[in-house]
Amino acid sequence: MDLVTVENLQEQDLAEADHIFRLAFGTFIGVPDPASFHQGADYVGTRWTADPAAAFAAKIQGKLVGTNFATNWGSVGYFGPLTIHPDYWDRGVGKRLIDPVMDLFSRWGVKQAGLYTFAQSQKHIALYQKFGFWPRFLTAIMSLQVDAAAGAARQLETYSELSRDAREKALESCRELTNQVYEGLDVGCEILSIANQNLGDSILLRGDSGLVGLAVCHCGEESEAGPDVCYVKFAAVRPGPGASENFEHLLSACVSLAARRGLSRVLAGVNTARTEAYQQMMRRGFKTQMQGVAMHAPNEPGYSQPGVFVLDDWR
Repeated sequence: MDLVTVENLQEQDLAEADHIFRLAFGTFIGVPDPASFHQGADYVGTRWTADPAAAFAAKIQGKLVGTNFATNWGSVGYFGPLTIHPDYWDRGVGKRLIDPVMDLFSRWGVKQAGLYTFAQSQKHIALYQKFGFWPRFLTAIMSLQVDAAAGAARQLETYSELSRDAREKALESCRELTNQVYEGLDVGCEILSIANQNLGDSILLRGDSGLVGLAVCHCGEESEAGPDVCYVKFAAVRPGPGASENFEHLLSACVSLAARRGLSRVLAGVNTARTEAYQQMMRRGFKTQMQGVAMHAPNEPGYSQPGVFVLDDWR
């Protein structure tokens, strides 16, 4: 058996890591030219830049064969994309790339760990079950075409337009809101990553009681969205009375942001256990483009349950 070593992914290996990411997914899905998978989007460079210490590389005799990325959302952590060069599938590389992530989750104090994977793949699900992850509800990746006139639909407040002091206050407000959704949940790292790398913007939805919703959006090429897409990586509204109405306003704001940036499609993931949010997106006209299964460790619902208006997909 080949000796697999695991270390932190280095900047000089990013181009090869990006190639392996596309080749692995493209091969598994059956894309005619696997290396062209998700062309124009960047899942590898953006996540490495956000936190190099949470990016891991597997090597055999010094050759990069796979990578994995961990994400810290406070009390919630997830990993992926975990990708391995097809020449090295079924050789134990995946397990080696999960081990350091689980150690990292422990050091971060994660209470709810998760991942998104192919619901139809027994091999993937069996691997993750060895680490205590269990399949729960499907996550639908949903798409909506954007009307160019939607850009003028509503006044938007975005993180990028705020002063330095106002940004600090906004991050505190976002943290307070997500803590109401799930204790300790904090997506400040995503807001900062998008701002620092100029990947898109974050929407702040205000109401009479202050911040009532937020949406963290990647926009266009060289972000996780890809060409002509506004990808809502995370969105949430404050729980309680008015949540459904605020969620509708937040969806409208995402459409407006896409239109103002000249993008023709909004893409967002929603776990189907969040029944009302999923149904509301369907009523709004969102169509499921693909779906996978969310796996949780421990086997608990976390914030994926009825009455919770949150968008994400843990890819």
